[in-house]
Amino acid sequence: MKVPLWTAAAALVLLLPITGCSSGESDGSKEVKFGYIADFSGAAVLAVADKQGLWTKYGLTPQLKAFTNGPLQIQALGSGDLDFGYIGSGAAWLPASGKAKIIAPNMLGIADRVITHADSGIKSITDLKGKKIGVPEGTSGDMILQLALKQAGLTVKDVQKVNMDPSTVVTAFSAKQIDAAAIWYPLIDTIKKNVSDLVELTKSEDFYPQISFPSSFVARNEIVKNDPATTTKVLKVIQEADNWIAAHAPEAEQLTATFLKAPAEQFKGASAVTKILSTSELVKLTGDGTVGGWYKNLADIFVDMGKLTQSPDPNTYFTADLYKSAASG
Repeated sequence: MKVPLWTAAAALVLLLPITGCSSGESDGSKEVKFGYIADFSGAAVLAVADKQGLWTKYGLTPQLKAFTNGPLQIQALGSGDLDFGYIGSGAAWLPASGKAKIIAPNMLGIADRVITHADSGIKSITDLKGKKIGVPEGTSGDMILQLALKQAGLTVKDVQKVNMDPSTVVTAFSAKQIDAAAIWYPLIDTIKKNVSDLVELTKSEDFYPQISFPSSFVARNEIVKNDPATTTKVLKVIQEADNWIAAHAPEAEQLTATFLKAPAEQFKGASAVTKILSTSELVKLTGDGTVGGWYKNLADIFVDMGKLTQSPDPNTYFTADLYKSAASG
């Protein structure tokens, strides 16, 4: 990547210090170093695990550290500074290239949009030809833009793609310094405070279910290979928390805000721009090859984007059998 692939909410998060969950370490408990991103999809599982005492239930003591993006966590996994972590769909090319293992799919992102101003004269993606588009390089917004252009018979060479960090996209679009933007919620909510008449040209769900954008939990290659027992315990924590979130999405928003010590309104409605699946649903979709298809499609996109030279078999980096066995045990 030219600029590290950021997960969708990277601009919104704060870098938080390492902290353990409130359960504390008990005799015989296994310590695990776990990275996360301080947004809803990145922290909800940890918030629920903390509140429900799931770490203690499975004999684990987490040392948690917040990151602003997935690639930094992959680096930390590679150096041994983390055992487990969380990445958005924009960083999935890194496990696909062998730098980590995906141990569990998480929520599906449906927050990305290509937007323009109502008075821009742009009525469709085709009308973006020659137009200036602000986009954070290598993010899920970048992926949506490239998919939309391809569907319309265009490429990034047909538009003026301007690489900007997410906060700059918000400012530039609001000031009409760019014709369009490839960005996501809740940043679009921020834009709407200044631009009430924006138009959404395309959205994540336009490509679903043919193409989905899963966030994922990842692990060091070595810990998956050498300590599957601990990996399975971590999976059980994730899976039990996933089930609770699927059944209590509004409460999960509140728990996540509390866990991150953030205003509740910052996370209100966050579940509406994510597709939350229970563990039983994810196990079924893993078993029938759907989840593997999600990762395969992402890898194909990364090949088009120049992030991968080839699209590998997801079975080489997604531990589907381990995920299914953890759920059945």
